[in-house]
Amino acid sequence: MSSELRTPLAAVHEALGARMVPFSGWLMPVQYTSIVAEHLHTRTSASLFDLSHMGRLRISGSGAQALLQHATTNDVSRLAEGGAQYTLACNEDGGIIEDLIVYRFADSWQLIVNAANRVRILGHLESLRDRHEYYARIEDETFATALIGLQGPLSQEILQPLVDSDLTDLGYYHARAALLSLAPGARPHPNPLPGGEAVPALISRTGYTGEDGFELGLDADEAEMIWQALLDDPRVQPAGLGARDTLRLEAGMALYGHELTEDINPYQAGLQRVVKLAKGDFVGRRALETLSRSPPTRSLIGLEFERGAVPRAGYTVHQGGQVVGEVASGTFSPTLNRPIATAYVQAPTPEPGVELAVSIRNGLVPARVVSLPFVPHHTKSAGLGRQGRQPEG
Repeated sequence: MSSELRTPLAAVHEALGARMVPFSGWLMPVQYTSIVAEHLHTRTSASLFDLSHMGRLRISGSGAQALLQHATTNDVSRLAEGGAQYTLACNEDGGIIEDLIVYRFADSWQLIVNAANRVRILGHLESLRDRHEYYARIEDETFATALIGLQGPLSQEILQPLVDSDLTDLGYYHARAALLSLAPGARPHPNPLPGGEAVPALISRTGYTGEDGFELGLDADEAEMIWQALLDDPRVQPAGLGARDTLRLEAGMALYGHELTEDINPYQAGLQRVVKLAKGDFVGRRALETLSRSPPTRSLIGLEFERGAVPRAGYTVHQGGQVVGEVASGTFSPTLNRPIATAYVQAPTPEPGVELAVSIRNGLVPARVVSLPFVPHHTKSAGLGRQGRQPEG
């Protein structure tokens, strides 16, 4: 018998014929039809993703803000109610132990953390709370809730008929509580929820694809009904972890364990924008302040290849006959129709257009340095304007 955890939607994935694989301790769908087809559908229409393996932690109490301010690199005091913030948790040496999203609500905060790091971050926060005597309650809501992603340019048009409020003014990296139902004034949906039942949900305009989209947090018991209500729209298809990875890499978004590890600091990863040294003391601040005074010893770059073998993590990067770095992530880009990769290379950082090479299958394959992201973002700010990059908070 498999020892992997199952999300509230695992039976649905199996009924849809998904290929299920172990991932970070969970049994997850890697694909339903093909990674390329699911990827391209997300770029042109909208896809459903089961994100319930991601950790969901709730922090409350009078010391909650102080705890998060001490545990993360960004400045949570800048967050207004309903706002979200991308941030990092570092060790005392400045190495990244997790990247996460922080949400601020009227009476609590929510963290979305990587599945593989959930237990570690939970313990890290509890240790900081106890050591510094912050008055804060930390609850792990992962198993009582579900998280569903709807990603793609048609996401708002598809989701709006099920929501009791106007999504147009919900900006990128913002969230609100809502009811999923046929509320008065909502546009008719061809497959309404049974009996017009209203399902409470937290709707955030966030995602991991570079496209416009939403993430829906709700009770685990309601997940199947909402998944099916969205999938009933013919413009929606399910997508697995395979497409999620190719989409995020095209969008230049980091994956913990690849672009981010405890041996990498924010300046090397190009994430200095989420390090707020001026906010005061936090874990790793002293080391990060020292690191900020000089150029990083290695940097994250993008690489494009002509059609051919796909580069993989750990493959060495060469310049002038010398090894200068290694690949962090590599894949075939369905959008660009060519292999792409991120890589860490030694200083000085090569500029876009510089020719390097990557060792693939015992041969050196030419690669060209390009700017990240590989594919432009199409995320939306309030009022449906485009927003070019992930916000700081």
